[in-house]
Amino acid sequence: MSAEPSVPDLRRRLDVVMLRDRRRLGRRLDGTRKVRDPAKRAHAVGRIAADVARAEARVAARLASVPTITYPDLPVSARRDDIAAAVRDHQVVVVAGETGSGKTTQLPKILLELGRGVVGQIGHTQPRRIAARAVADRVSEELGVEMGDVVGYQVRFTDHSSERTLVKVMTDGILLAEITDD
Repeated sequence: MSAEPSVPDLRRRLDVVMLRDRRRLGRRLDGTRKVRDPAKRAHAVGRIAADVARAEARVAARLASVPTITYPDLPVSARRDDIAAAVRDHQVVVVAGETGSGKTTQLPKILLELGRGVVGQIGHTQPRRIAARAVADRVSEELGVEMGDVVGYQVRFTDHSSERTLVKVMTDGILLAEITDD
């Protein structure tokens, strides 16, 4: 018989699950403090441990779904190491470049290469619905993945994304709506 994980052990394991699972499971762990009956508390902690294991498996599956990333010969691609270092070291990064330099299509790929999008989601905004779909099509094509899986898009009345989506292209209005729930 294996020993049940302790609440502190489970709390440490939350550091590597998706952000939405981290908050939800953290609140459930906090709630176990209120349970006085040791048997009921052990049962609750055991159920949370199973949910943490599922959350860890979800992250492992998302990590495994990151495709091989290649870059076309574009100005942004040539500076990807500098951009990646800036994103790693700073909370806010502004990238300026000429039209056609690859900002729109290459930055999400640089972020994926950094491991972003695995425990959260890379949100990519476009001002118009047609632009959001076109950008998602282009990025998914460059990554060699099917639309709606690793790369998806959401505009008003249309959602071609899933729980597996790592890069989500959306209009500004969709982002604002998602922020209210985040």
